[in-house]
Formats: sequence, C-alpha cells, structure tokens
Amino acid sequence: MTERIGVVGAGIVGLAIAQALSRTGDHEVTVLEKEPRVAAHQTGHNSGVVHAGIYYQPGSLKAKLCAKGRVMTREYCQEHSLPYKETGKLVVALNAGEISRLDEIERRSALNKVPDLARVSQEKMREIEPHAAGVAALHSPHTAVVDYAAIAETMANQIRLAGGSVLLNQKVAAVESVSGTCVVSTTGGTHTFDRLVVCAGLHSDVIAKLVGAADAPRILPFRGEYWALDPARSNLVNGMIYPVPDPAFPFLGVHFTRGVYDDIHVGPNAVPALAREGYSWGKISPRELWEVLRWPGAGRLAREHWKMGGKEIAASVLKPLYFSAAQAFIPELKLSDLTHKTMSGVRAQAWAKDGSLLDDFAVDQIGPITLLRNAPSPAATSAMAIAEHVLLNYLGIKR
Repeated sequence: MTERIGVVGAGIVGLAIAQALSRTGDHEVTVLEKEPRVAAHQTGHNSGVVHAGIYYQPGSLKAKLCAKGRVMTREYCQEHSLPYKETGKLVVALNAGEISRLDEIERRSALNKVPDLARVSQEKMREIEPHAAGVAALHSPHTAVVDYAAIAETMANQIRLAGGSVLLNQKVAAVESVSGTCVVSTTGGTHTFDRLVVCAGLHSDVIAKLVGAADAPRILPFRGEYWALDPARSNLVNGMIYPVPDPAFPFLGVHFTRGVYDDIHVGPNAVPALAREGYSWGKISPRELWEVLRWPGAGRLAREHWKMGGKEIAASVLKPLYFSAAQAFIPELKLSDLTHKTMSGVRAQAWAKDGSLLDDFAVDQIGPITLLRNAPSPAATSAMAIAEHVLLNYLGIKR
C-alpha cells in the first residue's frame, strides 16, 4: 500500500525532502505551504552562497551534510540547467589579532576536507581580490553562488511531475493523531497522512507545540540586512570577501558577495527581528516579541551579547556605521557605493532555555512526526543531504 507522507513547509529543505520521497515511487507526497509561493522566507532571502564547509565543527551534522550537500547542489544545477558559479571566497584576517582565529578555521577546514582550501599571503590575496585589505587569508576556490529560489521552484515542479502535490495557502492550524494517522487542519482544508515531516523554519517551534513536542528549542528570529553595491563599482569585488567569524557568535558578519547574476551585495548584519517575519523595523508583533522576552534564556543572552547587539542595531539604523564595517575590508569603498538596501532575510535561530544558541542542525521525532527544530545556514547548501539524512535515519527509507 502506498504510504501518505505530508511535508509542512515549501522552503528548500522541505522541498528537498518531498522530492527525495517522490523519487522512491512508494509514497504519496503532499507539501503544505502557508504562503502563496514556495521559497517565500529563508530560501528566498539569502545571499545564494553554496558553502564549502569551512566554519563548522568537525564531525557535526553541519560539517558532514554541508560537504555532501555542496556536491549534490552542483550536480542538481547541472542536471536542470540552473546557474551555478564557483566565484571563490577569501576569509580575511584584518590584523594580527585575528590570526589565531584564522588558524582555527584552517584547522576545521582541513578536518572537514574542504576542497583545495589554501592559506594565502598578502601578495596572493591581492591577485585574487586586488582591492581587499588584510594581513592573511584563506582561499576557498570552490565556494559557489546559486539562485536558491530557482532551485526550490524546480524541486516543486519535479515533485508535481512525480505525482506529488505542492499546496499553497495552507497554513497549519492543528495536528491530531487519529487511528494511527496524522490529521492536519489548514486554512485550505483537512489532510490525512500516515507520517508527517515538519520543515517550518521560522514557525518550527509553533508547529512543534501543536504536535506536543518539547517547548525547547524555541526560534529566535534575527534579521540580516543587505546593501547593494553600485554596479559602476563592481570591479571592487571579484568573488566573495568574508571576515574571520567570531566563534562566540554564530553569525559571519558583514561581507561582500558577487551573486549568481553578477550583482554585488554587502551584508548581512544580524539584528533582533521584532516579529518572526520581521523583515524591517516597522514589522512588529507584540505577541511574538513578548514570547521572546519571557523565554528563560532571554536575560542571559542579553547579558552576554548586549555589546555586539548594540553595535549591530546602531549599524542597521545608521548607514555610516554599516559602511565603516564594510570599508575595513575594502578601503577604497565610499559611502555612496552602498546605493540602497536591496533585501533583508530573517534567520530562524533555535535557542535553548539557558539562553544558548543551537549551533548544529537538530531533528526531533514524535511518533509518526519528524520535526526539524534547527536548520539555519548552511541548510540551503545542505538541503538535499539533509533530505537523505531524514529519510534514512528518521523515516527508515533508503534511496
């Protein structure tokens, strides 16, 4: 008998899981998405980078699935004639004080077997990125850029072609267990499945609560804002220029990325969003904000990161401060080169009751329901590898 499996969420991870299921030929697959289109949130609001696995703790799911997902993403783009460009990335130490952190990134990269990663001198840096500042750098030549929204659209079409369904405008309101099945009530109707996979991103903890999962982790939304670089100054950046990340904070900091369509954006920063879908300071949800403030770990998080948080908020509001952070990497940059805020995205960052931010991917299992509780970057890069991981380890399905 054909098994009915529902997937909540038509971001790239949910669609990758649904596509993998539809390819087995043994499952009736239905994707439920609350928005009128796929890739409406994190998948469609990011820099488009296909990460090579430089930063992640060796042995972690992020490290393993990113490495596998990068190859799968490249092959998928080739198979479906989607744009894929290996522009390369420089991770730059601006001063001697950052060298030890660069050393740690190099160590992790070696353990993660990042392909062809190399430590480069100032002279070699200038060959790769002639306008970049810094005293040393790591070069990842196979870091690439894609259009993740286009990949998601292709996945949705592949699911439909295989006989599955991608149903839009289907916000989940309730999930009940009835006679061994999962009955999902949405704004578009009622759906019955034998098993359910939840990839709800910014709302993953909301759906988790509906199915009776643990209260933690919760989702803490962080907004990242991007500025566009004046096309007339596009010669300043050949590929990607990144800072050495702060190991105490899971965000990369302002950086430069030449996108798959040759537009160059600067960012993102990381500021607290005032709503789960708070793409601007004007989007505020008092209820969602109150849920964040009353979470047990809120005080600790504020105490530990208030200084960085204050700097990020100030740079969000005051363009010269944002510009100053960017100019450190390209001294020739001028304030007028940042022409306008091109987009913003909201990162679904899971956090625990003690205030700690979850660093790795996290999956829960509640009976016939599989819940992705934490899937931030590099989830888009890793999406197809995450799908294989979920199918094998949580659904017991070998492809």
